[in-house]
Amino acid sequence: MASRGRLLALEGIDGSGKSTQARALAAALGATLTHEPGATALGVALRRLLLAPDSPPLSLRAEALLMAADRAEHLAVVVGPALDAGGWVVSDRFSGSTLAYQGYGRGLDPAGLSGMLEWATAGVGADLSILVDVPVDVAQARLGAAGAAPDRLERLGPSFAQLVRDGFLALAAGDPEHWAVVDGTTGAAALTAHILGLVHERFGDAPTRAR
Repeated sequence: MASRGRLLALEGIDGSGKSTQARALAAALGATLTHEPGATALGVALRRLLLAPDSPPLSLRAEALLMAADRAEHLAVVVGPALDAGGWVVSDRFSGSTLAYQGYGRGLDPAGLSGMLEWATAGVGADLSILVDVPVDVAQARLGAAGAAPDRLERLGPSFAQLVRDGFLALAAGDPEHWAVVDGTTGAAALTAHILGLVHERFGDAPTRAR
């Protein structure tokens, strides 16, 4: 049997550049690229409920539970099978985002969220969460330049984004074994090379054709 693969999560506030780095990292490693929320058929429906500006109002606990449901399905359908086959997976967001957004941003109890995520993922966590960190004003400028309509969480504005950023930094500081923080204002190619170096330093080479 193949040994279990590695799960690498790219985390950060909206506009940090984490999605660009997730794509580049997966391509460089030959890993499975995925994302949250919305990587499964169920996830597509949940993503709309969670992020579409015209979605029905959600209570904060319902929002957190829907995020956990998306992750449970994501593990069952995409991430778990790839890891069990020995492949490496790069996910654009994972459990850290729930703790940062619904915990630090929304003010829900971190301990309760952690217990919920432990159950939803059957204890599967990222081997390494890479926080692509940028100041909120930089992220907001990038989002504005992109021209896309803001989703329901992006509409909460810079004060909410700052709470989320502070949350991510606190999570990383509290668990350096499983987190690394990188400067998201660095040029994209140089940042990819830096992240690849961090991954290699921690885990060695990815298996050939890990997909």
